[in-house]
Amino acid sequence: MEISTSILNVKEENIMQTIYNLEVANTDYFHIDVMDGRFVKNDTSEMMRKYCEYLNQITNLPLDVHLMVENINEYIDSYLIFNPNIITFHYEACKNSEEVKKYIMNIKENNCKVGLAIKPNTNIEEIEEFLPYINLLLLMSVEPGKGGQEFIENTLEKIKIAKNKIDSLKLETDIEVDGGINIENIKKIKDSMATIAVVGTAIINSKDYKYTIKKLKE
Repeated sequence: MEISTSILNVKEENIMQTIYNLEVANTDYFHIDVMDGRFVKNDTSEMMRKYCEYLNQITNLPLDVHLMVENINEYIDSYLIFNPNIITFHYEACKNSEEVKKYIMNIKENNCKVGLAIKPNTNIEEIEEFLPYINLLLLMSVEPGKGGQEFIENTLEKIKIAKNKIDSLKLETDIEVDGGINIENIKKIKDSMATIAVVGTAIINSKDYKYTIKKLKE
């Protein structure tokens, strides 16, 4: 299982050293939590753009951009300049399926992988039609908007349902899980067949990033 480290709760005065330490600790991605203050309460858009500028200066590790925003097109454009590996947007921020497909095409046409995220209360069946067109399905295991929440246990069943749908369609879509993941529960998430875990506070608040990421990957 790959680890995408969320830098949401890193203080700006520590960001450069934290980026370096996380790269040395073998994180696979930097997870960029972009919030607009409308789709979710918090607004991190300015801070995350600044952090992406720092990342582009000092690391070649891939950026995993998660848009928790209403105006998806605006944010796609403003984050493409950082050459992210993937941009993920929320199904719930779209008015209809045509809009979902429009955003998928916009991201793909810019030579970027595309992810579709769903909140805890959104069922897999609602987004099944989009699975053939995306590279990654992001399952939120907490309500989006802030770090440090507890993992919602019924996400495990949701991962299995998603994996079965993906396999039945003979797709290679990654399943990423985001929220409340730590050393104690990551094995259950991996056993449910998720491929990428987004981990924030469990890494950032730990004393030894390398040890924590190693244990998460084990």
